[in-house]
Amino acid sequence: MIRKFFSYIIPIKIFKKKSARSKMIEVTWANGELVLDTENTNYSYGSLQRILRYGLRNIGYENILKMDHILLLGVAGGSVVKTLVDEIEYKEKITGVEIDPEMIQIANKYFNLHQIKQLEVVIDDAFEFVLKTKDRYNLIIIDIFEDTNMPNFLFQKFFLDKICTLLKDNGYVLFNTMILDEAHNVRNRKYISEVNSELFTTKMLPRIEVHNEIIIINKVA
Repeated sequence: MIRKFFSYIIPIKIFKKKSARSKMIEVTWANGELVLDTENTNYSYGSLQRILRYGLRNIGYENILKMDHILLLGVAGGSVVKTLVDEIEYKEKITGVEIDPEMIQIANKYFNLHQIKQLEVVIDDAFEFVLKTKDRYNLIIIDIFEDTNMPNFLFQKFFLDKICTLLKDNGYVLFNTMILDEAHNVRNRKYISEVNSELFTTKMLPRIEVHNEIIIINKVA
């Protein structure tokens, strides 16, 4: 616990590894907590956990507790899973899809993700999983980054429409995006404009932790 104590003064790196999918992965003690980072951004815990917690609060913890199946596209260290289970006390099924098996190994070793019994982790490409799955979900959390980059398919109308077909009535999409320039602003507004306004409502939560913007889509019951 000495490292935890000194991390309030200066971050202390305890693990570093180059990943084929995620470039450099680092586990660091910072301000008394373990965080998972890549070279240029926070991947789990720290600021990312605060960002997704804010999105979940906006949906409403009381709404989340009524849900029976949550899909997470992009697991990384599993901070949003910990928020759901430890803070909200969500008891039902969580399916997490992660393309990088090394990321899950790190999440299990340093963040005890494997101890969460209601979590099923699927090693797969999120695009492929969305095309294949036969399940329907109350909440779909999209949190997919390659360092500071977001794959283009996330913003394609085909993928948006497919995600929306996987929602149960009154289901939600919580999409975490990064805004680094004006082109990203334009991209997000185009994305919102392509949501079917007769079937879904949309909301944007801008400038969270400086560079993040959350898009929330709600299927009208």
